[in-house]
Amino acid sequence: MNIFRMNLLNMKQLKLISKLFLTFSLLVITFTSSANTKLLDRIVAVVENDVIMESELRQRASVIVKQFEGNPEAIPPKDVLIEQILQRLIVERLQLQLAEQRGIQIDELSLDQAMRNLAKRNRMTLEQFREVLIKQDLDYVAYREQVRNEMLLDQLRRRTISNRVQISDSEVEELVTKADKDLLKKEYEYNVAHILIAVPETPKPGQIEKAQHRASLVHDRARAGNNFSQLAIAASDAQDALQGGELGWRNKTQLPEVFVQQIDTMQAGDVSKIGQSAAGYHIFKVLDRRAIENTMVDQVLARHILIRTNALIDDKEAERKLRDLKARIESGDDFEELARANSEDTGSAVNGGKMDWTVSSNFVPKFKEVVDELEPKKISEPFKSRFGWHIVEVLNKREHDNSQEAMRAEAREQIRQRKFEEETELWLRQLRDESYIENRLHTSN
Repeated sequence: MNIFRMNLLNMKQLKLISKLFLTFSLLVITFTSSANTKLLDRIVAVVENDVIMESELRQRASVIVKQFEGNPEAIPPKDVLIEQILQRLIVERLQLQLAEQRGIQIDELSLDQAMRNLAKRNRMTLEQFREVLIKQDLDYVAYREQVRNEMLLDQLRRRTISNRVQISDSEVEELVTKADKDLLKKEYEYNVAHILIAVPETPKPGQIEKAQHRASLVHDRARAGNNFSQLAIAASDAQDALQGGELGWRNKTQLPEVFVQQIDTMQAGDVSKIGQSAAGYHIFKVLDRRAIENTMVDQVLARHILIRTNALIDDKEAERKLRDLKARIESGDDFEELARANSEDTGSAVNGGKMDWTVSSNFVPKFKEVVDELEPKKISEPFKSRFGWHIVEVLNKREHDNSQEAMRAEAREQIRQRKFEEETELWLRQLRDESYIENRLHTSN
């Protein structure tokens, strides 16, 4: 037992020494060796065994400012904005470190496709998109790496949080049969913005009172008519803070439970009461609301072949195998037979790769994206989702009445999305609370 304690002590000492050595080394390289010492760059935060440099902070700030060019009054004072961006960078860096530890990677093929999709959504070719970024004084290479980082974070969160989200059949049935008739009919949906004042997972004495006081001050300013976007950027601890806290258009079932009870009495422009959850204190504002009359849903009938990567089959091999299968199908081989023989989706393989009629939003994002863009009777190029590599054929598409079965599927997805967001906030708070962070933004040099 004494030996164990000694080893544990040595490990802690080594970790501290390594952090001090890293900090000292990086401080040394930020200065020139000339007689007139000049600061080239400086460390603004130490995050575990990594650092955030002032140049990174300035670059990210310039991107945020450009996003608000058409609405400059939504941006808070520069020092407030810089502090909030630094906090976002710290949380981002912690997640990237964790993704690296878990071996999560984004291959060049997936990144290239993501960039092409971004360009397409902006109705441009990739080259046109690149030129627009350069004209806006944005570094295209840095922008591309930021997209890679966002893809890494998305994969990390889905792998980490998905296992925490449990949905029971009784929850789904309760939502479907709820007396409030407009709940699933979505007679109204709301454009909502949000501010979170977080509370540490294991708060120290006084931290809860401090958070309550801070939430009260922000709430008073919001109710007094202060710019809500500014308040969110300046004060919110939520991950959407730098977007002005905007959650976008949502129906009631997609809103946090802490807010749902208030929504029926609120109109566009109203600010909610302060709500409390495990993550902290919440303030919401209804930016707008609109009626929805359409009760029809778009459904797709598709079949696919899935190849998973493993120690023997890497991404290139999985893609090559699917290209061969696609070529065989286009040459006359039967899709169903090849799916039964090759697909690793055991649920659909027995049916020749065929899946039931479903709303495409129930698929994972990449699969949904491909299916939505694919014309009936066409087979996609091989693509990668979090399950592996696929080729998919859309057999048919239809507009279908929102039946009880479709309502249950939609209810399950809405519950999953709400719980995923709530669990993500709790997980990020826990990750930050358990990590070594040193904020040097306001230290003199």
